[in-house]
Order: sequence, then C-alpha cells, then structure tokens
Amino acid sequence: MASLDTLRTHLRGVTAFPITPFHSNLDLNLDGLRHNVDWMIRHGIVTLVAAGGTGELYSLTTEETEAVHRTVIEAAAGRAAVICGVGGKQRESQQLAATAEKAGASGILMLPPAYGPSPEDGLLAFYAGIAQSVHIGVLPYARDWAVFTPEMVEKLANSAPNVVAFKDGSADLRLWARIRARLGDRLVWVGGVGDDMVHTYFAAGAEGFTSSVANFMPWVSQELYDTAHRGDFAATRRIFDDKVAEFYAIRARRRGFEVSSVKAAMELCGLPAGPVRPPLGALGAEEHAIIASVVARLGLGAKNP
Repeated sequence: MASLDTLRTHLRGVTAFPITPFHSNLDLNLDGLRHNVDWMIRHGIVTLVAAGGTGELYSLTTEETEAVHRTVIEAAAGRAAVICGVGGKQRESQQLAATAEKAGASGILMLPPAYGPSPEDGLLAFYAGIAQSVHIGVLPYARDWAVFTPEMVEKLANSAPNVVAFKDGSADLRLWARIRARLGDRLVWVGGVGDDMVHTYFAAGAEGFTSSVANFMPWVSQELYDTAHRGDFAATRRIFDDKVAEFYAIRARRRGFEVSSVKAAMELCGLPAGPVRPPLGALGAEEHAIIASVVARLGLGAKNP
C-alpha cells in the first residue's frame, strides 16, 4: 500500500490507462493484460490505472473488475503504483475499492455515477462515500455529467483527508482554474482529457496527465510530460502534432473511438487488445487504414512488443 505522499508523487507525471484486452468472444484476456502491464512498466511507466475509462470499466461485471484490478496489481509487482478504477453504483464501488485496497492498490480513481446528471449534494455524497470506504488515496474524475464546483471539491477534500488529487476530464479550463484557486496545493492537479491537451493543462497549472497512447508508445507520453513539465510548450505541441495528432483525429470521428483506436493501434504493434465491448464501436476500414499508416510511419511495430 502506497502512502498518500507516495501516491501524490506518482500522480505528478504520466499516468497510463491500460486497455482491458478481450478475446474475440469478448471474454477477458487476463494473460494479455499481464503482458501489456509488464511491457509498459519495462518501457518506463510507473503509474497505471486498472479498469479506468480506457479500460472499459462500465462494461465489466463486478467480478471482472476485481479480476482486472488484481491482475494489474500482480503484474506490476511493486514496480509501479496501481490505481484502481471504480464508478457507476456507490455500494458496488465501495466494495470494489475495499477489495482493491486489500489486494495492494496504491489508490482509487472514482469515476462518475451511473445515473447521469445529479444534484450537487447527491454527487458529493457519492464520491465522499467511496472515499471514506478506504484508507488509501483517492481522486475524483470530473467528466461528462460529473461537474464539480470549487465548493464541492473543497467539501469533498474536507470530508475525506485521503482525497489527494483532482483529475479533470471536462476541458473546461475556466472552471479548472477556479477549482485550483480554491484548493491550491492541497491537491495534485491532473489533466485528464488525454494526450492532446498536455501543453494546455500544464500551462494552466497541471502537475501530471493521463495517457491512453502509453498503451503502445509510452516513450511519447514521457516526452510530452518532460517538455510540458519544464515549460517548453512549443516542444510539447510539436511532439503531439508529429506523433499523436492523427490518432486523436480518429478519436474525434465517433464517440467510443477513443478506446477502439487504441486497441487497433496495439494490435498492429503486436500487443494483445482484441475488440471493444458494446456500446463502443469498432473502427471502420478507413479509420483502421489511417491508424495502420501512422503506426508504420512512426515505426511502432518494430519497437513492440
């Protein structure tokens, strides 16, 4: 179990979001997951989220989520901090968080509830209830219908001292700035939109970011962090334009492509990924051809696995 300060340190960098590999029949491919986690760690990743959004948390059963959490923790074998994703239903999330804590998780990422837009007090009670069910560090994930005001984040941090960070996936930098101004250095500030806005979030005060392209080119994720961390945002943008932008253009074509595009790139690189589960959709032939051309241009297949 990582201390709260150790988790804070890990969040000040690249946090990789491993996909959850499936077989062709959509069953879990845990051997593939072990392989991918070991591969990412050997290529410099020291912080991972098991069963996050990119890991298709909402398509997993409780038993499958526990299996994914446990597999990533075991595969990491103390070489990386493992943050376990929970969300959807509060009681289920509390159970999963407690089980992950016992299995050796370093922290818990609290994804939005399943109900959609909720009143502020209900949303706060949802996150606070999960945070208070464990002793390891936790961080809320603001995205979609989980919209936080500065006052809500402050109340959450006051109600649970193990809230160590705030992951923002809203891309609302005005609101982000107001929340940061309210909480200051009480939390670690994590840009949670993805690899495309690293320069923007770091210019606005982010200390770390979450990466999906770390699944197949973790060295690029580290390059993005290194340049943004030292304030060379022009270099960060150049890296994105050259190595990441085309992947993100595919993501923007259709909801859900953020996962299927990553899985397609991984398969082309020789890394186990498999299909996505419904309601996410597979790439079309045109999108797959574009991904293949970028993988070839960057020479990724030669670097993996």
